[in-house]
Amino acid sequence: MKTYFLSDAHLGSLAFPDSKEKERLLVNFLDSIKHEADALYLMGDMFDFWHEWSEVVPKGYTRFLGKLSELTDLGIEVHYFLGNHDIWAYDYLHDECGVTLHSAPATVSFPSATVFMAHGDGLGDPSATFRFLRGVFHSKVLQWLFRTFIPTSWAMRFGLSWARHSRLKERDESYKGEHNEPLVQFAKTYLKEHPEVTLFIFGHRHIELDLMLSRTARLVVLGDCYSHFTYGVLDDKGFRLDNFA
Repeated sequence: MKTYFLSDAHLGSLAFPDSKEKERLLVNFLDSIKHEADALYLMGDMFDFWHEWSEVVPKGYTRFLGKLSELTDLGIEVHYFLGNHDIWAYDYLHDECGVTLHSAPATVSFPSATVFMAHGDGLGDPSATFRFLRGVFHSKVLQWLFRTFIPTSWAMRFGLSWARHSRLKERDESYKGEHNEPLVQFAKTYLKEHPEVTLFIFGHRHIELDLMLSRTARLVVLGDCYSHFTYGVLDDKGFRLDNFA
């Protein structure tokens, strides 16, 4: 059986004119793996903006959410690592779709690899502005104020507009080089105290990267599910990156 890894679909993004087609492609991919997948790991930012209220969730995404429910009904484990665009997922995906949510990095042992995995935001990033915004978005008090006092329609327009600005600003997502990539520097430091890790898997950066950190440890950034549609597969032969067209 195989374990699949996906990241950064940014469904619903106002920066893409064909967001529905991106969702259909993603659903077609999930449908194509349902008979051979043992588990699916979604490594964050599958939505461009996702916020749950006590009785309300964002409009749309019915094809994707229905497919996740189908996968879990088939007995496939679906894990969702929260990214910086979907921090505000609470219990809907778990209760209604059967998805296991992760709000922090995790290390998982598979037969062919010991994998440290996370969305990747905030790991090794030296930007003070980013760390400040991340602290604001993760604040339980500010989250409560946002969902209590901001009308849902205003909140969704604000969130999607903010996310669109972020997408357009970050169009140049090229590889910065081994010594300038925060995730690479983080992994190298982490590996010194955790030599048992043989594979690091991240999303967030929207680049496809496969880098050997040592003779036994490898780092992979998954790319995205809206431009090149790259994904990872782990089985008894090891890990590989692939594309879905």
